[in-house]
Amino acid sequence: MIILIKEVHMPKLSPKSDEYFFGKWDKQPGDSVKTGDVLFEVETEKAISQVESQEDGILKAQEVAAGETTKVGDLVATIEVA
Repeated sequence: MIILIKEVHMPKLSPKSDEYFFGKWDKQPGDSVKTGDVLFEVETEKAISQVESQEDGILKAQEVAAGETTKVGDLVATIEVA
């Protein structure tokens, strides 16, 4: 079996902002994730947005902590996929 590590980058969630306040993680390292599962929440100036997994696999690492600021394109997590 081939194991791949996929990077999760911060998507653009607001046409007015490229920087977001990182809220909370819904999944922790070692958790199984499926496409469509909520990985984490971020806050923009007007809303809280949920970011979903685009892969099935296991969350290997969180690269951003709750309370930090992140920008579009920043690496926020890695997922191990088979």
